[in-house]
Amino acid sequence: MELLTLAIAALTAIVVAAVLSRRTGIATPLVLLVIGIVVSLVPSTPEFSLEPDWILLGALPPLLYATAVQVPVVDLRRSLGMITWLSVTLVVASALVVGAAVHLVVPEVSFAAGVALGAVVSPTDAVAATAIGKRLGLPHRLMTVLEGESLFNDASALVVLRTALLAITAGFSLGDAVLDFLRALGLALVIGFAVGHATVWLRSKLADPVLMTAVSFIVPFLAFLPAEESEASGVVAVVVAGLVTGHHGARRFTARERLTERTNWLTLQFLVENGVFLLMGLQVEGLLRDLDESNSTFGEVLVVAALVLGVLLVLRTAFVAVQVLAFRRQQPKLDAMRERLSLISDRVDSMAEEPRVAGERGQRRLSQFRRRVQRGQADVDYQESEPITARGGAVLSWAGMRGVVTLAAALTIGTDVDERTLLITVAFVVAVASLLLYGGTLPLLIRSLGVSGVDPDEERDEVVDLFGDITGRASDALGPIDRIVIDGQRIDPGVAAEQLGWLERIEERRGDTTPEALTLASQRMLLHRHYISLMRDALHEEQAIGAYSTGALARASALIDAQELRLER
Repeated sequence: MELLTLAIAALTAIVVAAVLSRRTGIATPLVLLVIGIVVSLVPSTPEFSLEPDWILLGALPPLLYATAVQVPVVDLRRSLGMITWLSVTLVVASALVVGAAVHLVVPEVSFAAGVALGAVVSPTDAVAATAIGKRLGLPHRLMTVLEGESLFNDASALVVLRTALLAITAGFSLGDAVLDFLRALGLALVIGFAVGHATVWLRSKLADPVLMTAVSFIVPFLAFLPAEESEASGVVAVVVAGLVTGHHGARRFTARERLTERTNWLTLQFLVENGVFLLMGLQVEGLLRDLDESNSTFGEVLVVAALVLGVLLVLRTAFVAVQVLAFRRQQPKLDAMRERLSLISDRVDSMAEEPRVAGERGQRRLSQFRRRVQRGQADVDYQESEPITARGGAVLSWAGMRGVVTLAAALTIGTDVDERTLLITVAFVVAVASLLLYGGTLPLLIRSLGVSGVDPDEERDEVVDLFGDITGRASDALGPIDRIVIDGQRIDPGVAAEQLGWLERIEERRGDTTPEALTLASQRMLLHRHYISLMRDALHEEQAIGAYSTGALARASALIDAQELRLER
């Protein structure tokens, strides 16, 4: 009964915090963090003990999966260099520099233990940052970098943490550490890719939104647990499985199935990610009590935490600045790249008339090559339209908030490590201070710098152009209205002309659907379904090319889904 009461109280707190967040503009995780801290300091509050496995095994896989499913692969690919730079290189550098700085200030903390602390505080938590960014309309590329960084930096941090803890007890070998990292990464990629494709195939055969969603709830753990048992990175495996599912699910699942799954996952994600921030705040009283029982003082904790925060901010600013300068140096090369791609495109068009590519196989290979050229041209347009500017770099530098994964990872430090209580408490103070400091001032920074996303009117015009392109492709794929054949059945030209002119109108819903005797109503239904399928294929093609923005692609997908749902009704 007591556990049920606490669960209801936590759920109520989450809902209340969400309402306050919408009215005050403060991110929900920050509100819940403060609520948790205040409640933990009340004398009658029961003690809450956070087990690392609750977060690292229970909460982290579904949260990573829910985020990865929503991240477009094409956008991730275009920003992969910066994401890798921040999620791998910056994490390793932060762990080493923080370790050296802490060891210098507090000699009782060994360098390896300091590196362990650095690994714990190095990964960012994008929940609060993306919540603020979406509400204030940050450019899509900045959002992609924030989300992509948070998807992969946990894996880097956990590998560095494991290496540092091993160095404390068994010594350190750079070669072994690098090989361990590469092995963990490679095996995780294979497991995540296999699980993603296998579960997409399985769910496409179920044809039941409820069953599909139920299966989707276990996908993160199907990827995470085998990877961890194989000593690979479970985090990377989950992210890859989510990316594969999100990319292929748009074509393999129906609109109703995707809508049902999205609603359920959004609810689960809302409860879990906000619940862990509430739980994080509730740890304050227990950590303070453990600190009193140790040899460390709260003043010492504050000094070390301030040092760590300063080091992390300087390193993050420097690493982001490197990428901003790299983007500036890249801009003059884009014109030359565009001209080279234009010449290649002209050459491809001229090859279409050559006899050696006149056959079906030759035309198919030529079409694939033309698609690669179009993708390259779209990449150049994207680099020009959404550069990482100095203002955007300032936002990325200030968005280095740490979250509950930092505290959970800190709790995995064994009792055989000297100054364990000091390390855990410093990690907690760093996480809380970064959330309150950066999260509380990030909206002001975004407004003062004038960083904004796509203009709504421009996006609306882009959606109109995109929808015109995909409907045109669908009509071309359908062929002349007097020669349309679907599933072996010839469609009456009158029905085709009427239906293609009024796609939203379905006058009749029933009829004989056998190939021998299709009624006019069932012909309309069959034609409409086929046309929607062709539109979705065309949209998937546009997503692969990437000429349109993610916002426009998402809105066009929603319009197609709406037509499919209306057809079902």
